[in-house]
Amino acid sequence: MSYNKVQISKNPGLHKEISYIHYYNSPLGRITLASNGNALTGLWFDGQKYFGSTLAKEYIPKDLPVFGQASHWLDIYFSGKAPGFTPLLSLNTTPFRESVWEIMLKIPFGQTMSYKEIACIVAGQRGLSHMSAHAVGGAVAHNPVSLIIPCHRVIGANRNLTGYAGGIDKKIKLLNMENVDTKTLFIPKNGTAL
Repeated sequence: MSYNKVQISKNPGLHKEISYIHYYNSPLGRITLASNGNALTGLWFDGQKYFGSTLAKEYIPKDLPVFGQASHWLDIYFSGKAPGFTPLLSLNTTPFRESVWEIMLKIPFGQTMSYKEIACIVAGQRGLSHMSAHAVGGAVAHNPVSLIIPCHRVIGANRNLTGYAGGIDKKIKLLNMENVDTKTLFIPKNGTAL
């Protein structure tokens, strides 16, 4: 099977007035996938924060090749393995969020990266001496393609286990599934350390 390379698009013309959806039953609950008919535009655990943020006002269930690719990706992922490919993604976003999401796409299966590390990379890309980890946190939180763009692999300063739109309990389960030693991570009392 052949898969397309990752495309994060800022072109609103790639999005239609109608979104197509597909459901996937994962070990951690139902997942809703969205597409513009060609590429994946969303993937959320049902009920998570920012659920459906990229859905058009009208959406209908439909079998599409990209949903088959994404379901295959999820099957491999939930079997505890790195899928080794990425279905075609098309996301209408800002240049800043795009840069953060592209960095997240490079975090290997079973590894983590801190908000601060991502902020340093983005600052370097932009020729800045500093970038706010909180700004990065906002971009991470608004990632519309959970799991495939692995926001669950982003942790806070000093290995704080903080933030995940699907809930901290799911984040811990996902990291455990990837064999990340979550015993070395902790949840800060205020839940905000980035």
